[in-house]
Amino acid sequence: MRQSRIFLPTLKESPSDAEVASHKLMLRAGLIRKVAAGIYNLLPVGLRVIRNVETVVRREMKRAGAEEVLMPSVLPAELWKESGRWDFYGKELLRLKDRHGRDFCLGPTHEEIVTDMVRYEVRSYKQLPLNLYQIQTKFRDEIRPRFGLMRGREFIMKDAYSFHATDECANAEYQSMHDAYSRIFEGCGLEFRAVEAEAGNIGGSFSHEFMVLADTGEDAVVSCTTCNYAANVERAEIRQPKDEVLSKENLPTIEKISTPNKKTIEEVSEFLGLSKAELVKTLIYEFKKDKDEKGLVAVLLRGDQDLNEAKLMRVLEANEVTLATDALITEVTNAPTGFAGPVGVSISVYADFGVRELSSCVVGGNEVDIHLKNVVPERDFKAKYFDLRIATEGDLCPKCDGVFELRRGIEVGHIFKLGTKYSESMGAKFLDENGKEKPMIMGCYGIGIGRIAAAAIEQNHDENGIIWPFQLAPFKVHIVLVNIKDEESVRVGTELYEAFTEKGLEPLLDDRKERAGVKFNDADLLGLPVRIVIGPKTLAEGSVEVKERISKEASLVKVKDAVGEVLSLLKL
Repeated sequence: MRQSRIFLPTLKESPSDAEVASHKLMLRAGLIRKVAAGIYNLLPVGLRVIRNVETVVRREMKRAGAEEVLMPSVLPAELWKESGRWDFYGKELLRLKDRHGRDFCLGPTHEEIVTDMVRYEVRSYKQLPLNLYQIQTKFRDEIRPRFGLMRGREFIMKDAYSFHATDECANAEYQSMHDAYSRIFEGCGLEFRAVEAEAGNIGGSFSHEFMVLADTGEDAVVSCTTCNYAANVERAEIRQPKDEVLSKENLPTIEKISTPNKKTIEEVSEFLGLSKAELVKTLIYEFKKDKDEKGLVAVLLRGDQDLNEAKLMRVLEANEVTLATDALITEVTNAPTGFAGPVGVSISVYADFGVRELSSCVVGGNEVDIHLKNVVPERDFKAKYFDLRIATEGDLCPKCDGVFELRRGIEVGHIFKLGTKYSESMGAKFLDENGKEKPMIMGCYGIGIGRIAAAAIEQNHDENGIIWPFQLAPFKVHIVLVNIKDEESVRVGTELYEAFTEKGLEPLLDDRKERAGVKFNDADLLGLPVRIVIGPKTLAEGSVEVKERISKEASLVKVKDAVGEVLSLLKL
């Protein structure tokens, strides 16, 4: 491709609304342009990167035995109501009506649609297993779209869905997809970790996220320093200390203390001169198990720790948990928000294990401007104890004697074992070998195509621009003509351009009427793996300048050896 003919509008400065490296560099390098919040045009070079990602994905999905389909992006509400998600998915689901007033949504994911397709075509165990995937545009109405392609509202996703007759088969497919995903991210040249994760709105019994490790990652992941256990902090289990529980005998009785207008943990801690770990916060939560069964619960954590709502949902076996309203908190505790405590409350109390390990603590007094001191768990209140908090660095690994270290990551893939969540609600059944009707066991497996491109930049860039992994680079070789008026430079550049094209490495030839400095800056910004600079000075010695983008040093190579040298650098 000749750079003079390609639509590649580069920018010298980063737009003010771009926060992370990938967003800045994709805009500056002319890969994307914003249309609306979280919605972007993919320009030619950006689209080439996306197609390279898709090529890797399709190769590994085919290798794993999945078949490609294409489903619609506008989805009827009836199918979502069958699964029960129409009322529970939330505001990320963009709903619309057609001219007849019928409800539809823009598809954020396609479990209902693929289940509907399969339930009418698959009737026997002989037709299973089945794994169908698509690469398609999705839409999720994010409350705060940001970071360019990292968290957009409209995005390209590979989503696959598998159907099975037995748990053993479903588990084997889950592992097959886990392995395929590992090959995909290795094939994209990325450093990543597979971590245990929450299933969220998708549902299912267990799931793994695939995280590209980067300091700018949105997600926090913990991994054990001793074994291979790793998990999103929202999912990570925490091993409880083996130390004996502190003695709670002969401790002072409860003391009521005045804490005027001190509502937060920070305010009370500073006012009393105590550490946050000596305080216990009481959160009043509403929970729903279905449309008819709901309730209230008091949740206790040490003041320096945070609640993991997903863990609370699992403990309560609830579909939804939300903080109670101020009015409801007052009704339950007889005090405004900020002064709730576990002593004397009439609702069930659930506490994190960390609370049980305290010999005594300070809690809300269930009165305005009152806290209670010298409160002893189990002596002054009863609770059910569980692992309820978000994991942090230094916590104990649940699988061995190691501890957690904290890393940042960018989620680029997520796989789920769905079980029969959708097949039961939507009647996707098959006849087994005994003629008995059973629900199909399902799995689903998603990859953010654009997120992979953005994550690759987050992991591979410097102050001058992008450093593309070879597998994703939009072009593999950048041939820069210093002076296009020099006939010998143009001749050599054209010959090298044609030679690389014959080798299957479509190069980018910078034949623009621009100053050399502009061309070099754009070359660094675009970040192709190898740059060849052709100018009259080096050609006088029969040489060209060859430089890897990842390297700071360039070398002079004879023109006749240039192709071989580049192929060697690219390990081809």
